[in-house]
Amino acid sequence: MFRSRATKDEKAAVADKAPVTVSKQPRDPQAPKGRPTPKRSEAQSQRRSVANTQMTRKEAAKRQREERRAALERQRQALAGGDERYLPARDKGPVRRFARDFVDSRFNIAEFFLPMAVVILVLSMVRVPALQNVALLLWLVVIVLIVLDSFVTGFRLKKRLAERFPDENKRGAVAYALMRSLQMRRLRLPKPQVKRGERP
Repeated sequence: MFRSRATKDEKAAVADKAPVTVSKQPRDPQAPKGRPTPKRSEAQSQRRSVANTQMTRKEAAKRQREERRAALERQRQALAGGDERYLPARDKGPVRRFARDFVDSRFNIAEFFLPMAVVILVLSMVRVPALQNVALLLWLVVIVLIVLDSFVTGFRLKKRLAERFPDENKRGAVAYALMRSLQMRRLRLPKPQVKRGERP
């Protein structure tokens, strides 16, 4: 009994001699401890803000302009050379490539529409009734021929696409080819990759 009481008294004396660690100084706000761990979303947003503030607005705009210029240059070279990797989305894919080659490999009446339109316009401006009647008749003939040629081209292309690409998505390929047939061969983009008369 006496021994346990003595032990308690010794412990109390040691506790009284121990230094008090309670500090009344305010905690440093930059201290890593003493605050709750931030959520993952907050930490990610802080990292993004730090990464974004490393570059000024002017530098970011300059970099975007350079990237856009480089992308346009790659696209221009692809349109001239036929590189599938950098072509616009409307020109990509084997179906669109076949449609282009199909149109480029044959003569289309529609591609001569602009030169014929200029000739007809000149004839219609001449103050001779006979030439004006001829110009009107040529307009009708050209339009009928273009419609017939486009119908035949679309029918044949649709058949060939069904044979060549039975499982591919062919939506819009015929209209794409017909729009290409309206352009003069040297002005077409992407540039023709086949010669006239060459079977695609």
